Amino acid sequence: MPPRNTLLTRLVAVSAVGAIASALLDGQWIWLHYVCKPLATLLILALAMGVSNPVSTRYRLLVCVGLLFSLAGDVFLMLPGDWFVSGLASFLLAHLCYVVAFAPGSGTREKLIACVVYAAIAVANLVGLLPRLPAELHAPVLAYVAVLMLMGALAAARGWSLRRDPRLADSARLAAIGGGLFVLSDSLLAWNRFGGGIPLASLWVLATYFIAQWHIARSVDLQAGGN
Repeated sequence: MPPRNTLLTRLVAVSAVGAIASALLDGQWIWLHYVCKPLATLLILALAMGVSNPVSTRYRLLVCVGLLFSLAGDVFLMLPGDWFVSGLASFLLAHLCYVVAFAPGSGTREKLIACVVYAAIAVANLVGLLPRLPAELHAPVLAYVAVLMLMGALAAARGWSLRRDPRLADSARLAAIGGGLFVLSDSLLAWNRFGGGIPLASLWVLATYFIAQWHIARSVDLQAGGN
């Protein structure tokens, strides 16, 4: 029997494929999407919760609470009707949890450099997208983008600062990858929703999203790089 982490990762992959495939069918097999999308996030949460040698109890708690808020966001964004702002608020809270988790471990210089890089990404997205958004969405979207980019920047700064730390390097690297992929996923989602559409959008958005969350969940484990 494969190790627990390997088994959970395989189940995450199967659920994610089911969610992506059903989304690409444009309403056909919608029940599969309703089952597989939250299930994939729940399994990723189980992966983080089941780590026997976490970076710290605090770090694991913050990541797990972030995944719970992400689960709420998943549900809001897949429901019929316009639940966009509720989903946005849920993911904003998830990113705040990740921000607090990733903030320690990097110096001021690394944080500033990473924030400048991610701020440039934010500006590039907002210049193209903000004029296309309804006026009532400007404030919540700006707040969300600020927190999202801060999350990505702090994850990157931590990954760079701890890259030679024998204990935390693997965890920090996984979190940095996860943070970057989360920014990519949300950027693709925004451009697809407000920028005129992206071919096979569900594939790119969901694949990068699930891979991002998997990396963040795996960063809880101090032995992740060796598994």
